[in-house]
Amino acid sequence: MEASPSSTVKSKKLSKISQSNDCRHGNGPFVCGWWGSLLSCCSFPSYFFSILLFWFISSTSSFFLVASSEPLATPPTKPLYNSDRTGVGSVDFIATHKHKNAFADNRVVVISASAALGVLVLVFFALMALFKCLGFKLRRRGRVPDARVAGDVEENGDCSENLGVKRLFTCDEVEKFTMNLSRSRLIAYGGFSTVYLAQFPDSMLAAVKIMDLSSERFQRVYKQELDILLQIQHENIVKFLGNCDNGEEGMLVFEYVPNGTLQEKLHGADARKLLSWRNRMAIAFQLAQAIEYLHDKCPLPIVHGDIKASNVLLDKKFNCKLCDFGSAKMGFSSTILPPSANRMMLGSPGYTDPHYLRTGIASKKNDIYSFGVIILELISGFEAHSSDNGERLISKAGTILRDSSKVAEMVDPKLNGAYDLEEAKAMASLAGFCLGDSPSLRPSASEILDTITSKISSMSFLFSHDQKC
Repeated sequence: MEASPSSTVKSKKLSKISQSNDCRHGNGPFVCGWWGSLLSCCSFPSYFFSILLFWFISSTSSFFLVASSEPLATPPTKPLYNSDRTGVGSVDFIATHKHKNAFADNRVVVISASAALGVLVLVFFALMALFKCLGFKLRRRGRVPDARVAGDVEENGDCSENLGVKRLFTCDEVEKFTMNLSRSRLIAYGGFSTVYLAQFPDSMLAAVKIMDLSSERFQRVYKQELDILLQIQHENIVKFLGNCDNGEEGMLVFEYVPNGTLQEKLHGADARKLLSWRNRMAIAFQLAQAIEYLHDKCPLPIVHGDIKASNVLLDKKFNCKLCDFGSAKMGFSSTILPPSANRMMLGSPGYTDPHYLRTGIASKKNDIYSFGVIILELISGFEAHSSDNGERLISKAGTILRDSSKVAEMVDPKLNGAYDLEEAKAMASLAGFCLGDSPSLRPSASEILDTITSKISSMSFLFSHDQKC
């Protein structure tokens, strides 16, 4: 099996460390080998253990060296038989022999005791190092859940500026905040989700999106949206506050954006309240910022998959807030098979990229196509897909996409001429590039931002302060 690059680099680093240790400690197998790896687990400095153990080994070895190199000392020799004193020689011999054996036995006992002591000390320190090493690992394992919780708290604390603080709500809290899901709190509803207005105890308003989890498909959509919402935070994307999951319903809690949707402002009852040209250009620019963030500035690229006027929320100052990530794909697991009865199609009528409809491949350029349709809506005031006759806006706007001199004929009459014709032409030209048949020729979100910045002078008010990424 071939070693991976990371393991190769790691082994090189380890060999360098081993060589440096050998040089530092001379003949260092004792310090740098197995004992050293054990001692490195201890909480005491490894140098202390190295010096202490080296002293014990040296002292023990010295006894063995003495025992092997020096003969046992003998008392002064005497004649075995004394000619002057009869019988004394035999007594002297016996005494001398006993003294000699006692001296030798004492030395052997001392050496054996010293060796045993050295071995016991080594075994003691080895066991202590082993237990400390194992104990350290066990403590680390035991701390992992706590460390993750603490890490999440710290991370969320820092993310008040980055990823925000996400909260796990209880079902009782959600019901209480929405007055038991009262119809009077109903904001919007779709195919398998309903949105209610919630009011927190501190009077802060929020929007609660309740999703049906009765089928595996809906559960997958809910989990997918939740996973993506936990990864993103941008000033032009609706802020995610937390969630609740009771098994039967999934609940996602968002900031409340009070000024309705772009769909309502352009085509609904709110259309009577004029959305100025400058506000329209600001919305286009901010929406492009949100798309650029999703495509290029997230840890994993995200394809929204359902960019449309009704998914663009507006705050009190008409700032754009992109919402609804139920169709989003993250990390380019976004390549899917053509839509079928068992697979949910991305996008909405009038906004869906024809290339996606033909191939079933979701990509960043699907979002760019949908953005081009929204530009045409902002210019003309027409719906992307007529609810009366089913006609698509791109068909109506075909003339201005081919001939920019006819743009004035398509500008929303509700503006009463309060717009910049050159800017309208530049935006119509940009929409043409976004709606091109070939996805590879469509501009990126960054290129769209560059175009709007350079050609739409009425955008200058947005650059008076630093824009967040």
